[in-house]
Amino acid sequence: MPKFLIIDGSSMLSTSYYGNLPKSILFAKTDEEKERHYPEILHTSDGKYTNAMFTMLRTLLAVYKKVKPEYVAFTFDMTRDTFRRTQLGADFYKANRKETAQPLKEQFVQMEEFLKTIGCPVFMSQDYEADDYAASLVEKFQGPDLQTYVLTKDHDYFQLVSEYTRMWRVVTKDKLENLKDAYGLFGKEAYEALPSNVFEYTPEIVCSEEGVYPEQIPVLLAITGDPGDGIPGCKGVSSAAAPLVAEYKTLDAIYEAIEDCQGVAKKEKELNTFWKENLGIGRSPLKALKTNKEMVYLSEQLATMKRDIEIKESLEDMRLHINAEELIRQLKRYEMNSILTEYEKNTKIVEI
Repeated sequence: MPKFLIIDGSSMLSTSYYGNLPKSILFAKTDEEKERHYPEILHTSDGKYTNAMFTMLRTLLAVYKKVKPEYVAFTFDMTRDTFRRTQLGADFYKANRKETAQPLKEQFVQMEEFLKTIGCPVFMSQDYEADDYAASLVEKFQGPDLQTYVLTKDHDYFQLVSEYTRMWRVVTKDKLENLKDAYGLFGKEAYEALPSNVFEYTPEIVCSEEGVYPEQIPVLLAITGDPGDGIPGCKGVSSAAAPLVAEYKTLDAIYEAIEDCQGVAKKEKELNTFWKENLGIGRSPLKALKTNKEMVYLSEQLATMKRDIEIKESLEDMRLHINAEELIRQLKRYEMNSILTEYEKNTKIVEI
């Protein structure tokens, strides 16, 4: 069965950047100190930063040699001011994140152009995030005749896992060993065929790890919040979130149970007793959920990936069909001689 690999380019490039930085920058205490050491970052003779690009390209070549997908698409973030801020009015969304370092910011532009030039489909815009495009690609193309995989380290992507779509999540070595010990479902050969430090999540594994099935992940995040993305959720309810979502499935159902109490103390006590005895919830989340209802619903909207972005391209447009001449030219342009040598030794890695 053909394989369609959707790659979270923003996640991969950022991870590649921080994984290949000089120690002088990693251990610098201030931004000013980091900037003084920028010249130590891997760069071309004319000053183009390349540490993130180099690492990402090495990773991509390794992935291709192992996986050999027939179809590939890359998704990238362009800005934090997407519809979540402009349409939903959530100015706080991702506001806790630091400004992207200039060497990484430059490499985002360079990497996106590199991929487009050699013939890879790249999806990004001012309105949506990389994960929104991944979700819309999954929604359009997944099915029983295509093995769809999403490669990322972002746990938000759990919501895309289904019968037809698997999440290949980049994890630490320790986490990978723990997961393999707990869910040795695919056998040694399958694990060896995956990219390094990647674990394949099925709907059942997502449920076992998170306490809810993939389709309920946005509901779970609506209550727990997501500090990394600045999604507030409902403070003080995180431990009760998974049992509540597993029981009621939707926010509407949770709040329907609360509203059925009509604010009557006796009925609310009965609901708390049900939650405690049947769901194992010790500390009642009732008051917090009532107080933060509006923010909880907004948090669900922020956590839900859009699946309805118009994708004009066909699956055939995603077919991996690299322009070898451009690949060589770009590798020379960025002075990535070791990758060029590896490619020239194995010209079957890509097809013209």
